Order: sequence, then C-alpha cells, then structure tokens
Amino acid sequence: MLCSIIVPLYNKAAFIESTLLSVLNQTYQNFEIIVVDDGSKDDGAARVSAIDDSRIRLISQKNAGVSAARNTGIGQAKGEIVCFLDGDDYYHASYLQTVISMASRYPE
Repeated sequence: MLCSIIVPLYNKAAFIESTLLSVLNQTYQNFEIIVVDDGSKDDGAARVSAIDDSRIRLISQKNAGVSAARNTGIGQAKGEIVCFLDGDDYYHASYLQTVISMASRYPE
C-alpha cells in the first residue's frame, strides 16, 4: 500500500532535512513524499532538491497558506493513504508501519 506524505514547507530550511530523513528512515518504505514549497523566502526548497531520492517530489507555489499547500499536495498524491507532516516535525521510525497496520486491520 503506497503512502503519500504531504509536507508543506514555508521558511523551515533549518529543519526540512531532518524532517525528510525521518521519513526516509521509516521501517515501512513504500511511500512518496510530496513537499509543497509555499513561497518560502529561505533555501528550504534547495535543500529538498539536494536530497537524491526519487520518492521525493518538490512542488513550488506562491504563498497561499498551509491549508492550500496541503491541498496542492493531496491533488498530486498517488497513494492509497495520505499522511501529513509539517516541515519542522518528524515521524517516529515505525510511524508508517503503524498506519499501514491499522489501515489493513480496519479497512472501513
């Protein structure tokens, strides 16, 4: 089951690499990461682009707020499950495995 992780990004350059590493280091590896740069004024988008992993997509848009950034990400998501992660937060290493396990156990 593919998970789409939507990461709105607005001026979080100092944190975005750690945020993305927390996803890349998951025990469950069937995911895509969609980072939506919402008009950042720092180098966060460049830091995302520097990470060489085909599962990461960067979308840039004019600043429209975190909800609009999430909606843009949802519109591009290919996964059966959509998860959200802020640009200055992180997932515990087994987070996605737990989400998949629960979705499989309770599909309704």
